[in-house]
Amino acid sequence: MPDEEIQTIDRTQAARTIPAQARPAAPAPPQPTWLGPVLIVGIVLAALNLRPAITSLGALFEEVRTGLGMSGTVAGLITSVPALCFAVFGITAPRLSRRFGPAAVVCAGMAAVAAGLLIRPFTHGAAGFLAASALSLAGIALTNVLLPVIVKRWFPDRVGTMTGLYSMALALGTSLAAAATVPMTSALGGNWRAGLLVWAVLAVVAVLPWLPVAAAARREKRAAASEPAAHVRADTGPKIVRSRTAWALACYFGLQATGAYITMGWLPQIFRDAGVSASTAGVLLAVTMVMGVPLAFVIPNLAGRMRNQGAIAVALGLFGLVGYTGLHFAPAAGAWAWALLLGVSNCAFPLVITLIGLRAKSPAGVVKLSAFAQSVGYLISIPGPLLIGALYQHSGGWDLPLTLMAGLLVPQIALGVLAGRDRTIEDECGMRD
Repeated sequence: MPDEEIQTIDRTQAARTIPAQARPAAPAPPQPTWLGPVLIVGIVLAALNLRPAITSLGALFEEVRTGLGMSGTVAGLITSVPALCFAVFGITAPRLSRRFGPAAVVCAGMAAVAAGLLIRPFTHGAAGFLAASALSLAGIALTNVLLPVIVKRWFPDRVGTMTGLYSMALALGTSLAAAATVPMTSALGGNWRAGLLVWAVLAVVAVLPWLPVAAAARREKRAAASEPAAHVRADTGPKIVRSRTAWALACYFGLQATGAYITMGWLPQIFRDAGVSASTAGVLLAVTMVMGVPLAFVIPNLAGRMRNQGAIAVALGLFGLVGYTGLHFAPAAGAWAWALLLGVSNCAFPLVITLIGLRAKSPAGVVKLSAFAQSVGYLISIPGPLLIGALYQHSGGWDLPLTLMAGLLVPQIALGVLAGRDRTIEDECGMRD
């Protein structure tokens, strides 16, 4: 028998002995040419809608509270609902993603955001308003978790660039809703219901590009399911809780979210107590938030080119330490400088979102890591603003709260260094790609 025939027989027999899971997956079907551009539009529109439900309400909160006859307790509950919803609903994202696919879940999430924003201006009681807000926040929570997965799945070679793009869109949506809600409400006759309803239009538009994307992803999933060799369960292997990097990312996420919520909730009051006018204090907060728009694009791109991102975490933390120190010693005299520095420091958010995409090898790993880091992180962030408020009330000033705010940056820097190391959760806890 010729040598060539013997080698062919040997290769055939060897292939039969290899388990199906170990064989190379069948090549993925070619993607439609329209899918990439539509996905980019969908990602940007989704990111634009991840915060207006919160910041538009913050701008009109006094009017909403008066109009619905909310008690102080209910009002306090509504301010704490976002982080709680992000934690509770975010943890369901991996299961939903495995069953329906991440694109379909993001599409449903955007629909939930739109539905909640459409319903809540027409409610006539605090309970209905809270339920409609929770519906929008549930959609935001799912999208929060799965956008890094979408980026990793469809743009694996451009994680930094795409993360920067949607982080910039998220920061823009946050700032736009905070700055434009009150003027738009005045232009619409001063009715807070009309001012909140405007943002539902943007959410409805965001659903549209995800409809064809979800349909294409569903067709691709059906094609992949027909190939036995390509089917590997996404949840095999040890639990993600065994990964030190996952815990470092989760705690880093929690501390940066704590700092962001404290800044958004209390920075204007710090300036006003120092003698800055109310209008100027509002502008200073807007400056802090707007800093996130350009830096949200720059930082992920920079992080994506580095093997170790710990240096960025250190730099961002040091900006925050200088900002809080300045607020302690000269809050009014250096107000603009401190607002800028804290705006830079708050850009730890686009960094940690980028790290989620870099610290996992596969889309399955990213969805696990994203859900874990964001759910645990948002739970960690819940007590921060409440504790700062209690310290402020108890001490009668800002010395003690500012000391705590600066002190929290020390473990945040350390955790950022740990999370920035060049390693993946799959390597740490034995998850399969």
